[in-house]
Amino acid sequence: MTRTWTLPMTGSCRCDRVRFEVSVDPILTSACHCTGCQKMSSSAYSLTVMVPTDGFAVVQGDVVQGGLHGEDARHMFCDHCKTWMFTRIDAFGLVNVRATLLDDPSWFEPFIETYTCEKLAWATTPAQISFEKFPPPESYGALMDAFRTAHQGGHE
Repeated sequence: MTRTWTLPMTGSCRCDRVRFEVSVDPILTSACHCTGCQKMSSSAYSLTVMVPTDGFAVVQGDVVQGGLHGEDARHMFCDHCKTWMFTRIDAFGLVNVRATLLDDPSWFEPFIETYTCEKLAWATTPAQISFEKFPPPESYGALMDAFRTAHQGGHE
């Protein structure tokens, strides 16, 4: 059974000073097992809802850049509680929103998992597709198509 989401999706950091809104359907969901995500999330993996940049907005509060400092990807945090909230991937016009920050994450399930070469031996996910590292850039179109097909009617 495909779980459903409702648009707009809203969410916040731990202290609720920063709130965001997702106004478009996700294009992919994932779990990343890389050691960087393990350290930043203090968990076995990070969970991501990938959306186009124009479908994401911070609607309250201030965010600061931290973690990864680069031109291709920028990790953004609440300025007050320092919750890792989202990652901007400007080169591709995408935002990776941390799924557990959604007000209603009950629909979320990772479609792919990445960096399984660094995963903790006991960490498992229900992801349908696994990658030893990141998928090759040319495969994202097919992955997004497969996600869309798997989630036809995925929102209310």
